[in-house]
Amino acid sequence: MKAWAALSLRGRLFLLALLPLLASLALIALAVRQQESELAAREHALVRASYMDARRTELKHYVDLAVSTVKPLLGQPGGRERALAILSSLDYGRDGYFFVYALDGRVLMHSRQPDLIGQNLWELRDPQGRPTIQQLIGQARAGGGYVEYLWRKPSSSLLAPKLGYVVAVPEWDWMLGTGLYLDGIEATMGELERGARQNITATMLWVGAVAVFGVALISAGALALNLSEHRSAEAKLRALAREVVQSQEDERARLARELHDGVSQALVATKLLIESAQHEPASAVRLQELALKRLNSTLAEVRHLSHALRPALLDTLGLPAALQHLAGEFDAAGGTDFETVVEGDEVELPEAVKTALFRITQEALSNAARHAHASAVGVVLRFERQGGLTLEVADDGQGFDADAAQAVADRGLGLRSMRERADALGAKLSLTTAPGQGSRLAVKLSAADLARAAA
Repeated sequence: MKAWAALSLRGRLFLLALLPLLASLALIALAVRQQESELAAREHALVRASYMDARRTELKHYVDLAVSTVKPLLGQPGGRERALAILSSLDYGRDGYFFVYALDGRVLMHSRQPDLIGQNLWELRDPQGRPTIQQLIGQARAGGGYVEYLWRKPSSSLLAPKLGYVVAVPEWDWMLGTGLYLDGIEATMGELERGARQNITATMLWVGAVAVFGVALISAGALALNLSEHRSAEAKLRALAREVVQSQEDERARLARELHDGVSQALVATKLLIESAQHEPASAVRLQELALKRLNSTLAEVRHLSHALRPALLDTLGLPAALQHLAGEFDAAGGTDFETVVEGDEVELPEAVKTALFRITQEALSNAARHAHASAVGVVLRFERQGGLTLEVADDGQGFDADAAQAVADRGLGLRSMRERADALGAKLSLTTAPGQGSRLAVKLSAADLARAAA
């Protein structure tokens, strides 16, 4: 939360635009990865099932062919030996061969491993402890069928998974069968898995590239917006600086005129009256009275000037009295009815708050008097029960387009000045206005804002 609070508005907007994009891309990437993984698993299962079905059909055809080859020899003298010789000569590839076992487990023919002929392998078991030959003979006795088992591959002399198909030849008490090694399908499945992983990796890279492009695009947009706002802010700042300097010069010129035409002339007149009283003793009393009146008038003039610089009422009687006096001065000028209302229980305010709210009110009343052509202007200072403070200035004048005024660098300086004073206090300034609908300015400070201003 502290890091978020420390970010600028542009930084927050950048993050608010960036985070949903990254979150969406992450979700898309997860969904794509999940879908591709499931698709790869289904493809793996389908390929394996298709391969196994094809191999089963192939094995059955081989065994049917072998049975049809030896069947005419049944019952003939020497038929067994001739059948074994024929089966020994049949093969289909380096590792495709037939084998014949007696139903008691004795090897009768094995074209690739002739050293096994004559051995009884009934108790032969694979590394998992499964009785290999017993499974094959059991399946043959049951009417024939498929058996998956481990057997040493002739071409590599290594154990490999094998799918066998066996049938019984009951006339001779044989088990006749053949088989296909399955390590080829495992290699094919491995290639499919590697291809699927490569596809998933490529998809993730594309998603990452899209994410980088999106971040770059948002960053470029934010940079362009930042530069545009920076140039606009610089133009407004230069215009405001010129306005401030011009206001200072105008104020100095006004004070110089007031001092020269008012105070200076009054002091000169007073000095002459006192000198005349010194030289004319007979009329000294009358001249002294005139000089006293002139001094009182000069003192009032000085008080008026000092009040224009900073109202004494703001320091002596507080903000409510100063606002009422300010509204009274505008009301005395005629043409518009100015009124101030104070609501709630008054509390002592920090100097910064009093000065800022007084100047904001002064600017608002000045704008209403000069531009609004209003018949009535109301100022409300409300002390909230929760410790906050609200200042409202409303008029029934002609209103204006605030956005258009703010968009032009050399216009809306008074409004920007009021906003800057409010921002300095942490206050919320809102302006509701439109052409022909009057204006309502509100400045709200919470109890926390007042506490920070007093610190």
